[in-house]
Amino acid sequence: MTVKSMTGFGREEISKEGRSWTFELKCVNNRYFDLKMKLPRGYAALEEKIRKKAAHSFLRGRIDLQLTVSGDFSDLQEVRVNLPLAKGYKNALLKIAEEFAIDDAISLSALASYPDVLVREQKDEDLEKVWSVLEPALCSALENCATMRECEGQALASDLAGRLILFTETIDKIEKDIPVLLKQRESTLQERLEKLLGNIQLDPARLAQEVAIMADKSDVTEEIVRLRSHIVQFHQFLSDGHGVGRKLDFLIQEFLREVNTLASKITDATVAHLAVDLKSELEKMREQVQNIE
Repeated sequence: MTVKSMTGFGREEISKEGRSWTFELKCVNNRYFDLKMKLPRGYAALEEKIRKKAAHSFLRGRIDLQLTVSGDFSDLQEVRVNLPLAKGYKNALLKIAEEFAIDDAISLSALASYPDVLVREQKDEDLEKVWSVLEPALCSALENCATMRECEGQALASDLAGRLILFTETIDKIEKDIPVLLKQRESTLQERLEKLLGNIQLDPARLAQEVAIMADKSDVTEEIVRLRSHIVQFHQFLSDGHGVGRKLDFLIQEFLREVNTLASKITDATVAHLAVDLKSELEKMREQVQNIE
């Protein structure tokens, strides 16, 4: 499976028997599956079928789908004769002619021209027949959109993998520098104690105890182990691809938690700068992950 972006566009047009139907859909990132449809008048009965098809292609995201139809609708036009009304008009005309002694034949065209004698009605389309035409077009539009989403998803995954490499290299550097930092702290602590105590001889055991306490407070082994575990998981999710956006977003939060704890334990300027670099990369990764399905 490949990583999919939540951003995409798809379009497909199909024609048959003088009419053309066009599906157009665009999608953007969203926490949930949110499908908005705009269908032609008389097509509401197809909404559920279209929704089911779309739901198979999207796990989450905001999808705007529009179906338009154009062309020749003459086969759906029907002319109905209102015979009772026409008879009423005829009787009324005959009565007028008799009353005023007018000898004038009633023509068919004149009678048909009276209001509502001939009524044009719009028949509904056979939606089952229409669906057999629309379904392949909808599937094609969804596939076009999926291709675009996969293409962008691959670019996002590549960018995230590259940033994760930089992130790992920074963690390696911090881990490598920790023994040196602890040595420096031990030396600094000893110098301060010697200045405070003057000529009083330091108890080696007591100094060793203080150094051990300091080292324990500065121990970030647990945080580094968890960070490396998260890195492995992150790579695995990118490889799995399908529907990993929320998992990746959760891991980014866990990364930040461990980096903050690590930075608080080691109050060193160099490590502080490296921690800032880590947070900067994580923020860039978080923005990218927001677009992954």
